[in-house]
Amino acid sequence: MTSPQRRPGGRTARVRTQVHEAVLAELAEHGYDALTIDAVAARAGVHRTTVYRRWGDVGGLLADVLDAASDDDWRPPDTGSLQGDLAALNHEIQDALTADPPIVTALIAASFRSDKAELAQRRLWEDRYTRCETVVTRAVQRGELPPGTSPRPLLIAATAPIYHHLILLRTPPDPDLPDQAARTAAQAATTGAFLTS
Repeated sequence: MTSPQRRPGGRTARVRTQVHEAVLAELAEHGYDALTIDAVAARAGVHRTTVYRRWGDVGGLLADVLDAASDDDWRPPDTGSLQGDLAALNHEIQDALTADPPIVTALIAASFRSDKAELAQRRLWEDRYTRCETVVTRAVQRGELPPGTSPRPLLIAATAPIYHHLILLRTPPDPDLPDQAARTAAQAATTGAFLTS
């Protein structure tokens, strides 16, 4: 009988997961100002020296949590149409921004307070926009959009109203807004509004 193989990462991976969960819980419950190495270590059930040694400070913790988000297998929706894809994406964004506990909004807020978190947040946005480019590529291939349509400006135009209303204006979530914003951006894109100059 052979001994079971050890999973890669083992205890190190478990500790990282426990610490990430503790960071998110502390951030959502108490905000950035109350986020400390000691609080995270206590909540994660690991020694504070382990956290200091691996992450250094709160900024290092936040950056690692954000970087870990890019390790997932998330892909943008594929509904068969540009407007449908953008609307589904907008609904995902609105759900994430209005979730309880408010983890996504807490991470966004923390990125304005920590240089390390800000850089990690930029890396995460870049990853997500790159993955979402396929929405535009598929639309061009289906003949919905003219060749040469620039993905990034179109994606920003489609999703920006959600962030604007929920993060900047702090208005209650509008169930119709994700579809309206998607429809407006898709209609503009079909007229060539986002063609590469």
